[in-house]
Amino acid sequence: MLKFFILFIAIQLTLFAAELTPPVQERFVIPFTEGIAKVSVNLVTLFDDRVVAAGKVIRSLDNGFAVSIEAGCNGVEAMIVLAAAIFAFPAPWKRKLAGFVIGTIAIQALNIVRIISLFYIGQWNMKVFEWAHLYIWQALIMLDVLIVFLLWLRMLPERQTSTADA
Repeated sequence: MLKFFILFIAIQLTLFAAELTPPVQERFVIPFTEGIAKVSVNLVTLFDDRVVAAGKVIRSLDNGFAVSIEAGCNGVEAMIVLAAAIFAFPAPWKRKLAGFVIGTIAIQALNIVRIISLFYIGQWNMKVFEWAHLYIWQALIMLDVLIVFLLWLRMLPERQTSTADA
């Protein structure tokens, strides 16, 4: 357990430090965030064609309300925590990679729901928007990471115990 915890912290520190560097921001984080904005707008335009994305900003053409998807709101930090948990755990690499890919999809699916809901909540009531943004959705995204990790753990095959372990 101590080995897992140390590795979990080390992976997080490494990935969080890397995320803050200009090359990673320019080549991964910014394009990723802009992609999340585009996916969100593509989903919204299925029922509201008066919404556009410009970079990381989603804007209503009807009332001008906009949300900007900033660091902490793009799901990258949640993906880092999930990556650290999965890759620190002793499991076969194929299982780790599959868990991370599927987990990332789950995190980003919920994050897109988060972004779209906040976009509409903000147009309705800014106090509710602030509360939902700062408290409800932050907790739900991290809870999603925990649930994905726990589900991944349950999907791992049980370790075989040898006679030396007995």
